[in-house]
This record gives sequence, C-alpha cells and structure tokens, in this order.
Amino acid sequence: MSNWAAKRDRKNEVKARAAEPSHMFRHCRVIGCNKPARAGTEDGLDTYFCRTHSDHYSRHGSPYKRSYTAKELAPYRNAAFAWLEANAEDRWVRNAVDRVETLYRVAGPHIEAFRLRGLSPEERAKAAWARLRKAKIDPRRVVAAWLAVEMAVAADPQADRRPEYKRVQTAKLVHRMASGTHKRWQSGPGGEQELHIYPRSRGRVLRHMGKDVEAAAELLCDHHLPLRFDGDQRSAKATSRPS
Repeated sequence: MSNWAAKRDRKNEVKARAAEPSHMFRHCRVIGCNKPARAGTEDGLDTYFCRTHSDHYSRHGSPYKRSYTAKELAPYRNAAFAWLEANAEDRWVRNAVDRVETLYRVAGPHIEAFRLRGLSPEERAKAAWARLRKAKIDPRRVVAAWLAVEMAVAADPQADRRPEYKRVQTAKLVHRMASGTHKRWQSGPGGEQELHIYPRSRGRVLRHMGKDVEAAAELLCDHHLPLRFDGDQRSAKATSRPS
C-alpha cells in the first residue's frame, strides 16, 4: 500500500471514530463549562475539552488562559534583549545564541509559506526556522522571546505556569518573526499584483518550535534565572548561579 493510500485510510478511520460519540465523556474538564467533551459529541476525539476550549488550548497553550498580547510582552522583550546585549560575552548567553543559530542551519531549505500544505507539524516547524534564517532574524531576539515569557509568567498573579503554556507563548512570538511569504509582480494592464501568505500560528507546530527554543535557552535559564524586571528602567537583572 502506498503512503498516500495509507494516509487516506487513516484519515477515513479517524473521521469515522470522531463521528461516533462516546457517552463516557459528558463534561468538558474546564471548571464551569457545562458543554460535553468533543469525544462525547460528533465533533472529534478530544476526551478532555469541548470544541471551544479545545480550540483555545490549541491556539494559546492553555484551555482557559489567553495569550499575552504584544503590548504586554514588549517591555519584557526589550529588557531581555538589552540584558543579552549587555552580557554578550557570558558563556551561557553565547551557548543559547549558538543553539538558535544551529536551529537555523539544520532547518533545511527555505519553503514558501504557500507550499506548506501536506507537511507534518515537525516539518512546518523546521520551515519556520528556515524562514527566520532567510529573513536574517537576530538569534538573540529568539532567546529574548523565551526570557520575556519567563518574566511575564513570573510577574502574572494568575499565570499558567505549565511548560507547555510557556512554549506556546514563546513560539507564537517567534512564529511572527518568521512572518510569511510576500511577492510582487507586474501583471500586464492590471498593474502590480501582490501575494501575502501567513502560516497559521497554532497547534503542534507551536509545540515543536517552543520545545526547540526551550532547549536552546535551557542552560542560560539554569544559570541566570530568575531575571528581575524593572518596569521603570525597562531593564532586567539576573541572579547568576555557580557553575
């Protein structure tokens, strides 16, 4: 059986299972939600959450907490980047930056955003790293994104502190840096035409990218977190730990 036929059969099997509601899953796991989990309806196989909270979880990394806005994270990102610049010679900073550069190098060839259809989440994540490489995004901005989320979560009195939430929040920031595909061309009497394609920022792609950034910044965080954010000076200070 060809790979295409196997994928088709698997897709049909999952579709058939999703269409058969299970009465074992009558309630969404989010407190206060009275809707059934998707597995208890004809709308999917999720045994934990209803459609609304399942989509929220996919997009934000938490079934109940929203993502931080760009405005909320901007001061932390600026402070983290300034701290990275001021400590550029620190070996753990260099290690984190080198690891991000490695992600760029091993990502494979650049793939246009409109050619991602059919790729697995892991392949799409690698394509995002390749777009970052092509756009020549400073690796320190990627590291700063992780540090910014760490500081935002630490300062949030109602934070979701699970690793997955931090991975997804960081990946959303990094995914935006990769932007998308933008093309312009002349088209006869119609004049200039434009094409702007942006990959979707949700699901397992964000989990793969978040794990990549977490691994890159792991040693830096082990030796320098927690960073203390000074909201007035837009600066951050780290408590160094013995090697």
